[in-house]
Amino acid sequence: MLKSDVVDPGAQVTNKPRVLLHAVSVGEVNALRSIVPELSQCSHVIVSTTTDTGLAHAQGLFSEFDSCDVVRYPLDCSWMVRRFLDIVRPDVVGLVELEVWPNFVKACSKRKIPIGIINGRLSARSFKGYKKIRMLLKPTFRRLKFACVQDQDYADRIEQMGVIQDRILITGSMKWDSIDASLLRDPSERAVKIAMEMGVDLDQPIVVAGSTGPGEEALLHDAISNDVQLIIAPRKTDRFEEAVKSVPGCVRRSSRQTVLGSKRFLLDTIGELSAIYEIADLVIVGRSFFDLYGSDPIEPAALGKCVLIGPAHSDFQQAMQLLERGAGIQVVDSQALGDEVARLLIHEDIRHEMGSRARACVIDQQGASKKHIAILFEQIHAKFG
Repeated sequence: MLKSDVVDPGAQVTNKPRVLLHAVSVGEVNALRSIVPELSQCSHVIVSTTTDTGLAHAQGLFSEFDSCDVVRYPLDCSWMVRRFLDIVRPDVVGLVELEVWPNFVKACSKRKIPIGIINGRLSARSFKGYKKIRMLLKPTFRRLKFACVQDQDYADRIEQMGVIQDRILITGSMKWDSIDASLLRDPSERAVKIAMEMGVDLDQPIVVAGSTGPGEEALLHDAISNDVQLIIAPRKTDRFEEAVKSVPGCVRRSSRQTVLGSKRFLLDTIGELSAIYEIADLVIVGRSFFDLYGSDPIEPAALGKCVLIGPAHSDFQQAMQLLERGAGIQVVDSQALGDEVARLLIHEDIRHEMGSRARACVIDQQGASKKHIAILFEQIHAKFG
């Protein structure tokens, strides 16, 4: 039974352990796509989110699982946190990536609920900000019972924030597990349906630009030939109108209009980018051409797509290092973008080789979700002896 923020997730009586996973928004929710189905087989999973888009996305992803609720995470006020925990009654709490709120962590600690970080990451850029208030946050971080982080750099930064060293484990990233990259597949029925409803011609080359940021829609529109089908998906919903103005004549997905023959499309909906990636011949990862530190390249890589990304991708250094080492992604600057897209669309063999290498890299990194599940249950068993 799937529930929202207005339904009591504690109403369902079950003997299964109750696992609360908190994901701020869409990106963190995506990291749970592999772990939630597995956890729901042996536990009652509650996924909490902070944003409206995260809530809607989680509801869309996990609606089929009877042992999963989706709820809204409370504001970090003592009475709200107490009420939330009284209702949800978790046996263990996993905070996805780094969503550590002092009152919530303190309340869990007082109730003897093991709470920790899963899929943890703390970029060098974010760490600079955290260090300024480290002394205020240190007691909160020391209360964490576990911190499962993606690599050694993150482990070092998390330890400096106050997590006890022997509670830190390097488990890799669950985002590598979000898609079964071992399977070669045709686009799903859902992907084909969305494309047809927008008027996309599946027999002609398709470039998908995912999670774009300010200025990138105009860059892509100008750099890529008007003869090429380009689907642009802005990262933030509050930028949809701005993006429309940057791509004159584009077909908006939200309009539910089919416009045959169009070459410019705007994906201004939530939760459909994953499907659109399936129909792409080439993917461009956004928020990487100016000053926004990049978006996650793992999902299109897992689908075996030919992936381009701009030079500003410092928030995803680990994934980029692994994909670049395996020659599964190409970095290109804004000046060369148009020419490189044109070259790759001509050479199907090069695109397929890049996609195969990207998928192989993803397969090699998979397995973090199972490690996280084992650690969450170790915490439950330790709690109940």
